[in-house]
Amino acid sequence: MNILSNKLKLYSLLALCLLLAGLPSISQAQQFRALVLSKTSGFRHQSIPEGVAAIKKLADKHRFDVYATEDASLINDKNLEKYDVIIMMSTTGTILNADEKAAFERFVKSGKGIVGVHSATDTEYDWPWYTKLIGGQFNNHPHQQTARIKVMNGDHPSTYHLNDKWLWTDEWYEFKNFNSNVNILLQLDESSYNVGERNGKKMGMGAVHPISWYHEYDGGRVFYTGLGHVEEAFEDADFLKHLYGGIWYAALGKPL
Repeated sequence: MNILSNKLKLYSLLALCLLLAGLPSISQAQQFRALVLSKTSGFRHQSIPEGVAAIKKLADKHRFDVYATEDASLINDKNLEKYDVIIMMSTTGTILNADEKAAFERFVKSGKGIVGVHSATDTEYDWPWYTKLIGGQFNNHPHQQTARIKVMNGDHPSTYHLNDKWLWTDEWYEFKNFNSNVNILLQLDESSYNVGERNGKKMGMGAVHPISWYHEYDGGRVFYTGLGHVEEAFEDADFLKHLYGGIWYAALGKPL
């Protein structure tokens, strides 16, 4: 009798465990879903693996879901329904075909977010819509060096934690076809580093040299940071807070 009773208790306990396992767990709930695309058809940055790994760690820490891929065919309407934000991790060159571009545009127009990291501005030069979305096009850069960054807007999730000035070492992009309608977050102080020369002419953008910005575009939200060329960036606490703040903004569109 006791044996039968113990078996019944055991079966009941197993049934309860199976039932609980099938229920959604509040502690495991993810606040948003991010698709990381790191496809390149031009220069390929060595920091891409570190960047993808860092975003996966941010996902674990901040409770969001992430899927990383080099497969641009995943940029389609059905698959993108699952995601709130696409993160362009140092993409370069022409990476999307006509159908994928159309799906990408529909994703943005549906009110979702885009994050561009470093060479996301070295991407899709022949797609004017994308250029305005991401904010500009890479033009050139001097050698990697330390520069002083001015925080132009500290009231954004990507800059809450920063002081007015930030000393940082990276590869400093100069941009062309810049979208003047974006909201500048970080700006380079060109007096603090050697902007270099090209074809006998001084490089740089002058007094206004944006290096990070955000804006709303065609129904969606966009955050871009020109930082992230060097592998060490993705181990730096300040940079990771900067990056996550931009991802959070683009994914959720919370009030600033």
